[in-house]
Amino acid sequence: MMISIVLPAKNEALAIGATVVGIRQHCPHAEVIVVNDGSTDGTAAVAEAAGATVVHHPYSKGNGAAIKTGARAASGEIIVFMDADGQHDPADVPRLLELIEEGHDMVVGARQKGSQASLGRGLANGFYNKLASWMTGHRVEDLTSGFRAVRADKFREFLYLLPNGFSYPTTSTMAFFRAGYSVAYVPIHAAQRIGKSHIRLLRDGTRFLLIIFKIGTLYSPLKIFAPVALTMLMLASGWYGYTLYSFGRFTNMSALLYSGAVMVFLMGLISEQITALMYKDKG
Repeated sequence: MMISIVLPAKNEALAIGATVVGIRQHCPHAEVIVVNDGSTDGTAAVAEAAGATVVHHPYSKGNGAAIKTGARAASGEIIVFMDADGQHDPADVPRLLELIEEGHDMVVGARQKGSQASLGRGLANGFYNKLASWMTGHRVEDLTSGFRAVRADKFREFLYLLPNGFSYPTTSTMAFFRAGYSVAYVPIHAAQRIGKSHIRLLRDGTRFLLIIFKIGTLYSPLKIFAPVALTMLMLASGWYGYTLYSFGRFTNMSALLYSGAVMVFLMGLISEQITALMYKDKG
C-alpha cells in the first residue's frame, strides 16, 4: 500500500525538520506532505530541506483546513496524520499501519496518562471520551488525538463535514463510527511539544464546548434532544402538580414547559432524519 504522511504546520520551524527526518527513517517509502498553514517563520524551508513536499496556504486557514488540503494532495491509499510540533513519535507510525493492514479503516494513537499538555486539558479530553463512548456504544480511548491513520477513500467521504479549526479528530472519529467503519486504537506516549501552542484556553475552550453538542447532532441527535425534552416534561409535570395542589389551576409556566418539551423532541426527530440522510450512502 502506498502511504502518505500529512503534517499540518504553522510556525513549527523548530520541530518540523527533526519530525520529517524521523519519518524518513521509519517510513522511507512514504510520501511526506507538510501543509504550510500561513507560517511566518522558516517552516516551509526547513521542511523542504528535510525532504518533505510542501503545500502552501497563502494565509492561516486553521488546522482542519490544513488537514483537508493534505488529504486532497495525498496520493497514497493510506494517510497518516501527525502533528508537526514533535509530540508524535514517527516510530509509532508502523504500529498504526499494522492495524490498518488487519482490516481497520481508522487507527488512532491514544495518548496514555502523562501525555496530556495540562491537567485541565486531560480532564476535558476524558470527558469528551466518555461522552463519545456513550453516544457510539463503543469505547472511545482518545477522541481528540491528531495522530491517526485512515483509509484515504473513506476519509475523503467526510471532508465536507470537517471544520477548519481544531476539532477535525472529533468529527472524523464520530463520522467513521456513524458510517459503520472500523475504528481501532494504539496506545502511544505524546512528548511535550516544541515551541508555542496555538490553542488558546478561553477561545478554544468555548469552541470545544460547542463540539460536545456537535458530537451529539453528528452521531445521534435524539441522544441529546430526548433527555432535554424529558427533563422539561418532568419539570412541567412537577410544576403543574405544585400549582394544582396549591392554587387549583394550570399556569402559563406549565404550558410553556410542556410545549417546549414537545418542540425539543420534534426537533430531535427532524435532526435524526437529517443525520440519516447525511450517511445514506455510507451504511
